[in-house]
Amino acid sequence: MEPNNRLTPPPSTASHHHHDGATCVNCGGPTAFPPPPPDPNPNYIPIRAPAVNLPPANNREIIMRTPVPQSHQIIPLTPPYNNHFQIPIKIIQTQNDIVQFSSSQTCLQFLGFIVSLSESIRSHQLSDHFHVSPAVLAIVEILQTLIGYVDEIPLAPQSSRYGNFAYRTWHERMSCNAESFMLRFLPLELKEAIVELVPYFTDSFGNSSRIDYGTGHETNFAAWLYCLARLGVVKEEDYQALVSRVFIKYLELMRKLQVTYSLEPAGSHGVWGLDDYHFLPFIFGSSQLIDHKYMKPKSIHNEDILENFANEYLYLSCIVFIKKVKKGLFAEHSPMLDDISGVPNWNKVNSGLLKMYKIEVLQKVPIMQHFLFGSIIPWQ
Repeated sequence: MEPNNRLTPPPSTASHHHHDGATCVNCGGPTAFPPPPPDPNPNYIPIRAPAVNLPPANNREIIMRTPVPQSHQIIPLTPPYNNHFQIPIKIIQTQNDIVQFSSSQTCLQFLGFIVSLSESIRSHQLSDHFHVSPAVLAIVEILQTLIGYVDEIPLAPQSSRYGNFAYRTWHERMSCNAESFMLRFLPLELKEAIVELVPYFTDSFGNSSRIDYGTGHETNFAAWLYCLARLGVVKEEDYQALVSRVFIKYLELMRKLQVTYSLEPAGSHGVWGLDDYHFLPFIFGSSQLIDHKYMKPKSIHNEDILENFANEYLYLSCIVFIKKVKKGLFAEHSPMLDDISGVPNWNKVNSGLLKMYKIEVLQKVPIMQHFLFGSIIPWQ
């Protein structure tokens, strides 16, 4: 019986380039390329290519490769301070500037300060007893005064969704009183530092022209605290209070401003960002929960835990606020935070967020183009 050739059509050679080198596995003809060299270890089957040789396909991969930032002791400025201080200026404009900044001692020290703040609150509740200096108390009172301004300045009548113009009135009053605020806690010998401290302070609460707020402004507030640390106004024993008293009060102020005056998120990544406005409270809050016996990252989905412990743990407080201001399923409006809830422990969450802060905030031109450099935080 003859075979049915219609069922087995002859191999086509139209798409093959032939040469007197090797044999094509498809059609049996010569190929256009020489045969590959023999495998020295034919029994070896690689599971995957070494990660170090892979090109960075996306930011997540870059973040995974980034070493976990480490804490650093503050290098204090020492007297005499004669003509030392200057009005800080914006310098970063290009990606090359970011590369220079990210490899500098200035960036290393500033990020190390953030890590130190994170470590100071590790495994602590907000209500735990700790050292509170007069300078810290003065800063908390200043932030409370700014909260009072919000209550005193009524909304302007307008129909737009974002950016109530009354915020500009609030911002102007804050800016006009900024110098007097600094005098509440600066010693006499540091009075000249006001010229350098005020710009960091006034740029910590949003932009009055755009009526927006984002992680760049939050970073300026951290930079202002870093300046105070370099000047010796706040010391290492104050770090826990800087988080659990000062930063908590700052967050209370910013949430009130965001809700009252409908501040637009500055540079938001949309649903794929960590949060529309903030980053640092997630770093500090995850540190608080490291080694907690019962609360795991997945506990953010437990409403009873959120209700009972949000006042003690900053991370949970952030989740509660997000659920309050955003509608719909959490996994839909906050998919990144939902993904993070699947991480096995808080130590991994904290280290991951520190790496993410370095890559997504300190190495982004749109954010860092507004960062200020002077004598306290020098450009190197």
